[in-house]
Amino acid sequence: MKKSDVELKEVIRDLLLTKNDYKLVDKYVLRDGKTHPFAILVPGGGYNLVCSCMEGVPIAKRLNSLGYSAFILYYHVKKAARFPAPQDDLARAVKEIFARAEEYDLDTKNYSIWGASAGGHLVGSFGTDSMGYPKYDLPKPGALVLSYPVISMEKELTHMDSHDALLGKTATEPQEIAASVDLQVTPNYPPTYIWCGDADKTVSPENTKRMASALDKAGVSYQCEVFPGVDHGIGTGLGTAADGWIHHAVDFWQNQRSIDQ
Repeated sequence: MKKSDVELKEVIRDLLLTKNDYKLVDKYVLRDGKTHPFAILVPGGGYNLVCSCMEGVPIAKRLNSLGYSAFILYYHVKKAARFPAPQDDLARAVKEIFARAEEYDLDTKNYSIWGASAGGHLVGSFGTDSMGYPKYDLPKPGALVLSYPVISMEKELTHMDSHDALLGKTATEPQEIAASVDLQVTPNYPPTYIWCGDADKTVSPENTKRMASALDKAGVSYQCEVFPGVDHGIGTGLGTAADGWIHHAVDFWQNQRSIDQ
């Protein structure tokens, strides 16, 4: 990752200055008097940290350059991350954004939510009936974008740090199944762009593959890409085989917007 993609002040903020609490950053809302579609960005960090420096700010800037407003969500992590606290935080963000849509000059139709790693699990869960937008009586997203996501909470496949922070070390098998996104996909699930690298040593690529299979079986529109030689936590993917995934995701999102019009 080039230095221009990750700023030192953002790293310091994530590691030292950001409180473990809900916060919705609206710095990347375009304020040019025009109405813009918007995305909510949910960075990863194993439900122990919110890595906005990697999976928030650089992506928000890219989306701004393409004409989209963006919000970055900081959600409860560590001991405060116990389910469903992070899911409640994402629902709260959607409610607040819709309540202020006129002030922000937002096109609220077919909004998108983007999540990476554990943030991908959080965003993925928002698409389900049991953990997501129907439960909170919120509008269905036009698209979800999942980057190298944690999908399963089953011990043989999950990222254990994420599992333990969200469910606890003593989580039962029924609890793990209920929080495994791939096992909760229904035809109501939002269209989804999902990707990972085949060299991911942190979160098994099998998470992405299982999710793609679940979407396919449910008849949900999706696009899945697995990039060769790409590891975990690469953000925009600059300088890797995944470079360009943001454009692929935006194209997928916009195709869904066009279909629905």
